[in-house]
Amino acid sequence: MSHKVEDFSQAFYPFLHEDRKAPKELLAGLRFSLLEKARDSAQTKIAFFEENQQLILQASLTLARAFQQGQKLLVCGNGGSATDAQHVAVEFMHPITVGRRALPCICLTNDMAMVTAVANDIGFDDIFVRQIIALGQPGDVLLAISTSGNSPNLIRAFETARRMQIVTLAFSGDDGGKLAGSSERLVDFCFTVPTSSVHRIQETHVALYHILWDLVHEFLQHPTTLEAMELDIQQK
Repeated sequence: MSHKVEDFSQAFYPFLHEDRKAPKELLAGLRFSLLEKARDSAQTKIAFFEENQQLILQASLTLARAFQQGQKLLVCGNGGSATDAQHVAVEFMHPITVGRRALPCICLTNDMAMVTAVANDIGFDDIFVRQIIALGQPGDVLLAISTSGNSPNLIRAFETARRMQIVTLAFSGDDGGKLAGSSERLVDFCFTVPTSSVHRIQETHVALYHILWDLVHEFLQHPTTLEAMELDIQQK
């Protein structure tokens, strides 16, 4: 067990590192632990949004501008981040808030026939590349979600998007990995949640894409003032 994992376990599950306790004591430990995790989750999100509010506004405005010009959003990720990518697509394509319109968004993890065909014939690192080439257009936006920022297939996806003049957004965690540290600037907007806890990273990502969705619609509801708002955001 790594030191980071051990420290996390000691902080949130101290009762697992002590002698066996009676049921009441164990339950008390569990109650304390769940409240500590909830507090940590809230504090992680608050700190992240305070640090990144300007970048979030800029990314939201960029995405709103793309939709206004008839472009679309492509989303991808692996594992739990793949389900987040699906969630993003549903939010944009099927808004449940009255007065919000459907916006074109394609989740690249949904087509299992395509994903497995490319993985089998070429390699797993290219599962998103072929879809971006086929579906993407200059001015579209690619959002990739990764808790580590080191997924080779996402890096290849961003390299392809960059060549195609597609705007790029990344949701990452910890130190941002290769997505945040690339000298080639693969990502236009990189949002990194600075914690080693995958759960806290994923929880913050969910809040981030919900807020991003909401801001995009707010900007789209004021189309005549987009340019003024863009200038104001850039100056701050």
